[in-house]
Amino acid sequence: MADMRMMRRLLTAFLVVAAVGFGCAAFAYLTLPDVRTLRTVNPPTTAFIELRTREAAAAGKKPRRIQTWVSYERISSNLKRAVLVTEDAAFFEHEGVDFDELEKSIELNWKKGQFLRGGSTITQQLAKNLYLSPSKNPVRKFREFLIARRLEAELSKRRIFEIYLNVIEWGDGIYGAEAAARAYFKLPAAALGPEQAAMLASMIFNPRKYNPAAPTAFLQRRQQLILARMGAIAPPPPDQPAPPAVPKS
Repeated sequence: MADMRMMRRLLTAFLVVAAVGFGCAAFAYLTLPDVRTLRTVNPPTTAFIELRTREAAAAGKKPRRIQTWVSYERISSNLKRAVLVTEDAAFFEHEGVDFDELEKSIELNWKKGQFLRGGSTITQQLAKNLYLSPSKNPVRKFREFLIARRLEAELSKRRIFEIYLNVIEWGDGIYGAEAAARAYFKLPAAALGPEQAAMLASMIFNPRKYNPAAPTAFLQRRQQLILARMGAIAPPPPDQPAPPAVPKS
C-alpha cells in the first residue's frame, strides 16, 4: 500500500509539473509580439533602449539616444563581414537558431558551472534586443527562441540583418551602425574601412565598456583576429535583391 501511495504521489507531482510547464509554454507562445510590421516599418524603439532610459532616469540622468537609421545598402560591406565573423558566421545558413553553436554553449557552460558562452545567433540577439530583457533565465531564453523563429518566418535574412545593424548598442546612448561610425570615426557607415569595421565589431560583446576611439590592447587583438577572418564571409552585395522570407510552416 505504501508503494502504491508513493506511486500516486509521484504521478500527481509529474502531472502538476507537466501542466505548469505546458501552461507556461502556451502563455509564452500566445503573448509573442507580432513581427510582421517589421517587414516595412522600422522599430521606433527597442526593449534595450527603453531599459537604458529607465536606468538613466533611476540614476537621475538625462537619457541619451543617438541613432540614425540607414538602409542595408548604406552600411559598409566591411562592417557586415566583421559583424558576421564576430557574432554569427552561419547567419545565412540557419533558420534563427544555430543548434551546433547552442550545443557547444551548453557543454561549455555545464562543464564550467557558469554562463560563459551564449551561443545566440544574430536573429536571437535581435529578438532579445527588440522585445526582451538581458536576463539569462530559462523563460526569457525560451521566448527568445520562439521570437527568433517567428522573425525568420516573416522577414528576409537581409531585413533581419538590416534591423540588427541599426538598433544594437555601440556605446553609451549610441545605437546602430551610422551613429557608431560617426561617433568614433567621423564617417558614415557606408565609408567604413576594414580596420574600422573590425574595431566596431570587436566591441559588440560589451559596448558600454570599450571605446573604439581609444582601444585597449585587448580590443586591438580582437580587431586583428576579426580582420584575419573577414575574407571568409561574404554578405549579399548592395545590388542583390533581398532573399524571400522563409515561408511559415
